[in-house]
Amino acid sequence: MTLGDVARAAGVSLATASRALNGATQVRADLRQRVRAAAERLAYSPNAHARALAKSSNAGVGVICHDIGDPYFAGIARGVMRAASRHDLQVILGSTFRDPLREISYASMMRGQRVRAMLLVGSGFENREWQESLRRELDLYRATGGRVAVISRHRGVRADAVLPENRGGAAELARSLLALGHRSFAVLSGPLSLTTVVDRLAGFRSALASWGIHLLSTQIVEGAFTRDGGYEATQELLRRGLRATCVFASTDVMAIGALAAFREAGLRVPDDVSLAGFDDIPMIRDLTPPLTTVALPLEDLGERAMEMALLPERPARVRVERVQGQVVLRASTGPPP
Repeated sequence: MTLGDVARAAGVSLATASRALNGATQVRADLRQRVRAAAERLAYSPNAHARALAKSSNAGVGVICHDIGDPYFAGIARGVMRAASRHDLQVILGSTFRDPLREISYASMMRGQRVRAMLLVGSGFENREWQESLRRELDLYRATGGRVAVISRHRGVRADAVLPENRGGAAELARSLLALGHRSFAVLSGPLSLTTVVDRLAGFRSALASWGIHLLSTQIVEGAFTRDGGYEATQELLRRGLRATCVFASTDVMAIGALAAFREAGLRVPDDVSLAGFDDIPMIRDLTPPLTTVALPLEDLGERAMEMALLPERPARVRVERVQGQVVLRASTGPPP
């Protein structure tokens, strides 16, 4: 007989069942009574040694991101580590390389390490099976007293969250590009299985639609969230016949690859085609030309998420902090030719 059996019999979450049996004061009296009655009915007896391990304190926090080599995640990780150092905590870092199964595996491993808090950094996946598997893994972790916070939208995962306004930032960028005079656009979208891509593409499209402009499917090219992904997606866009006066790459690293592809094709940015990205990673300011983008406070995102994960838990609700992006117009965009 397991704690999960007791939780199901009592009709409560695994975390609530654990708190009720451990005497936590934040559990309502009726729920505590229901859990204890179910435990007695099922003859459940928690293992004292396992309970002691669950309550033990660990000086580590786990951070699961897509790719620490990506400057976006590196910037956030710096913020996480700065906040962790203030609390004398060590950071255990795992890169999933956007493999949803690897993300679940890392969550399981860090649960086994009994880290004090776990941070999921980066986009969630538009995949119901993954969502349910990750939710179950995080419920088991919370049942031992672990804390979870996420950066970016993770559908189906109930956790404190720091949410960059991806949709709103992309919409504001589109409006800024429209103000420059552009009416024909193409998008290097990134993998459509990621919530970040879904949100940025939706925001960009909605702002264009408000002006009566609709993106054709042929003007949206999916590619990896990497420099090479942006390069290859731009090559595909050129093969299809570039009809846009402005190209929006859903991340700055994709835009870097796009800039190289345009140069190889003999196209000048922004004289022949304007180019914009998203995130404002440090290196794009030194490109020729410097890249127009939506700036996010990357290190601040990491610090906020780390501090949020270490705050006292509020079982009744999750905390959400929304972070606005700021459009920064640089020399990679100009009026249409």
